[in-house]
Amino acid sequence: MRGMTSSPRLNAISIVCDDLSISLDFYRLLGLEIPETPADAPHVEVDLGGFRVLFDPVSTIMSFDPEWTRSAPGSSAMSLAFECSTPAEVDAVAAKAAERGGEVARAPFDAPWGQRYATVRDPDGNEVDLYAGL
Repeated sequence: MRGMTSSPRLNAISIVCDDLSISLDFYRLLGLEIPETPADAPHVEVDLGGFRVLFDPVSTIMSFDPEWTRSAPGSSAMSLAFECSTPAEVDAVAAKAAERGGEVARAPFDAPWGQRYATVRDPDGNEVDLYAGL
C-alpha cells in the first residue's frame, strides 16, 4: 500500500467458540499448549512463536457486535488477524480494502481491550480483522 511506512502483518487466526471449554480441550488434543482457563474467560490466546491462535466465546464477539451471527452450517467462524503498526493504519487499510473489492463489516473503533480494531470482508466474504495498539 503506497504511502504507508509498513504493511499489516498476519500474526493471528481467531476462532469463535460456542463453548470455550470444549473448544480449548479439542485444540489441546491437537497439540496446542493452552493453559487451564476459566470457563467464563472472555478471550484466550496461544502464542506459537510470533503467530497466535485466538479463542473468543460468542458472548465476547457480541459484546462489541450485537448483531453478529454465526455463519451458515459448514461455514467457518474463523478470521485472519493482521497487526497494523499504528491506529491510523487500521483506518487507512480498512478504507483501502473497501476500495479494492472488500467490505467494511465493523468500522474502525477504539476497543475496550486497548486496540484500534476493524473488521473487513474480503471479496469472497471472509472476515479479516485489523488492529493496532492504542
